[in-house]
Amino acid sequence: IEGCVANVPPQGGRKHPHQDFIQINTVNILFICGGAFQGLDEVIGKRVGSGRIFGFTPAVAELDPVKTADELMANVTHDDLLQYGLIPEFVGRIPVVVSLQTLDRDALIRVLTEPKNALARQFEAFFALDKVELVLTDDALAAIAEEAVKHKTGARGLRTVLEECLLDVMYEIPSHNTIKKCIVDADAINGLRRPLLLNRSGQAIEIWDVKKKKGRETA
Repeated sequence: IEGCVANVPPQGGRKHPHQDFIQINTVNILFICGGAFQGLDEVIGKRVGSGRIFGFTPAVAELDPVKTADELMANVTHDDLLQYGLIPEFVGRIPVVVSLQTLDRDALIRVLTEPKNALARQFEAFFALDKVELVLTDDALAAIAEEAVKHKTGARGLRTVLEECLLDVMYEIPSHNTIKKCIVDADAINGLRRPLLLNRSGQAIEIWDVKKKKGRETA
């Protein structure tokens, strides 16, 4: 981190005495160290005394815990990192410490839709392999983001929410070549009903009822 010539194995992994190394000068390399640092806001809170409450404060119950944590993290110092448990030798080599705000619903919707390899586009591509158009309504995108916010999983949780909704559909679609479109709304995301499946003419297809009837006939 301070700048040196480091010996790095060409294939990565552990170093061995008799293997070849590639020498890399780290003087002009910018190192960015990131992490969630769960609980660091509590360390900062103890330092700044945010936990002290005097007098009658009925509005305290209405405080947004996410906003409060973000405000505390904005005051992070090197001493807080040391108190958190990082070793002084490491903290001393990081001159700049900044915090990032928690992703809100609008930010998560942008994560779902705007990047080149956005999660929504990935699932659209998965369905396109079976020649099925996947449509995620605006309220579905909002519901996905809200679920991720509720479970405090951030952007990583978006895939989990989508997979929970679409996993059964993705499994069944290859067995039903009449399906040409899949519409997902907020009710489907929230588990109130299954995604709407349509044929080429725009008529709804109930593959789940068909499966039940076939099961009864077999029995």
